[in-house]
Amino acid sequence: MGSESKRRPIILEEAAQGFAAAGSEPRLEVLIAIVRAKKDGLTVGELQEQLKVPASTLAHHLRFLTAAGLIAQEKRGRKVINRARSAHIEALAAYLLKECVQ
Repeated sequence: MGSESKRRPIILEEAAQGFAAAGSEPRLEVLIAIVRAKKDGLTVGELQEQLKVPASTLAHHLRFLTAAGLIAQEKRGRKVINRARSAHIEALAAYLLKECVQ
């Protein structure tokens, strides 16, 4: 997580991808659940149980959020832990404030 602590500027393409990923209500629910889990993160099974989402649907949302850089996945044995990439989420929020709110 060392590189994540350094915040670099978000470019337009990254911002669009991040906002598109969070722009779906089901994906936003997944992201919020992962953010609320803080550093512990949530396994796919925990997310599925908490959100009552079919495995294939959840996998789709997790792929989208990972590709957008909003979450990171770490394999631990047979489990996959999903954690929020807080620095990237904060950079997106800062970008929105800087570029869109004047």
